[in-house]
Amino acid sequence: MSDLEAGVTSSSATELKVATAKQKKDAADQAFKLGNVKDALKAYHEALMFLLGLDKNALQSIGMASKPAGTSAEGKEKEKTEVDEIVEKIYANMSACHLKNQNWRRAQETAEKALAKNESNYKAMFRKGKALGEQGFFEKALKVLEDIKTKNPSDTELVDQEIARLRAIDNERERVHKQKMKGFLNKAEKKGASLSDDVEPAAIKSGFIEEVKE
Repeated sequence: MSDLEAGVTSSSATELKVATAKQKKDAADQAFKLGNVKDALKAYHEALMFLLGLDKNALQSIGMASKPAGTSAEGKEKEKTEVDEIVEKIYANMSACHLKNQNWRRAQETAEKALAKNESNYKAMFRKGKALGEQGFFEKALKVLEDIKTKNPSDTELVDQEIARLRAIDNERERVHKQKMKGFLNKAEKKGASLSDDVEPAAIKSGFIEEVKE
């Protein structure tokens, strides 16, 4: 097989993988809209299997060349392909699925993977903040959500509502914790008093007074 033939075969295989991945993503999107989160996650995962690890040279050969995607926090110019954009959306949507399942840790992780592709994905930021708050990391959640308000003021009202909700959850979590600690200390005090009541009469009854050694 010549180099040209090999290149054509590679391009065709890459094109087929991308097309299949898009179909899987579309099916996942539809399943999520219908409330079928399990099937949505399965299809999103299958779509990723076709996209992750694709060669960028092969992508360029089918007209999916890299394009500027802004500047990173380190000041380096970032490039992304159409595949990067699809992967970003898949991870962001997987985060939404995990939130539906109340799988907060996975929701956070997939949101972070979407943000690794595009740190300005405000939906992924919002989902990350929500997931952090649900896990009990209120201060971290607050930082992420306040960052959205700075970068995308149009979301301020929605973000403020979520912050208020997470703060109420955090306050309730703290109240329950304090109540448990108070109950634990009360039990410990009662147990200590009970032990004292049991020991003293026995010592007196036996007429035995233990000498305290220096």
